[in-house]
Amino acid sequence: KYGMAVTGVIHPDRVLRNVGVRVGDALVLTKPLGTGIVTTALKQRKASPVHVREAVRSMVTLNKTASRIARTFRVHACSDVTGFGLLGHAAEMAMGSGVTLVLDSAALPILPGAVTLAGRGFLTGGCRRNRAYLEDKVVVEPAVRPELAEIAFDPQTSGGLLVALEPRAAARLVTRLRAAGIAAATIVGRATARRDGWVYLT
Repeated sequence: KYGMAVTGVIHPDRVLRNVGVRVGDALVLTKPLGTGIVTTALKQRKASPVHVREAVRSMVTLNKTASRIARTFRVHACSDVTGFGLLGHAAEMAMGSGVTLVLDSAALPILPGAVTLAGRGFLTGGCRRNRAYLEDKVVVEPAVRPELAEIAFDPQTSGGLLVALEPRAAARLVTRLRAAGIAAATIVGRATARRDGWVYLT
């Protein structure tokens, strides 16, 4: 037996796909990373209430507003960031578009406490699986802090959007998103011509 459920409809001309990134595009991320790390620490009763509260607040925030604003721009490609982590979804976008994505670890928006908790080893099984799957697709530069690399591999529950568009439009998108209350919106990287790796974390 095979079952399906229709949960919504969209005009074919308004679909934002996770392929179509162009060389020179900037990459905008709309939510902070680290939900898997914080919730793993919570399960072991090692996460502070403040950190848990911020993670929950991020997870219950819908992408509706970010999506609505992004659709007013000429977006080349868009993906949500969920179980494959930032690096996994970036790799999907890069491979489907025939480009390489370069992400700046220092620019990543991160949940409070996530860096410290990652350094203390509160990592999910999914994070390890993501790292293993992406071993031949992602290059983590030696200078990247190990905690930031773990956060970039971390599976996200209700993560944000990763949006590729022309750099000047990306700057305007970030301004619009922040004005709408999406404070974590940040340009986190760029697309380049194809290199040996699909994604570089620098």
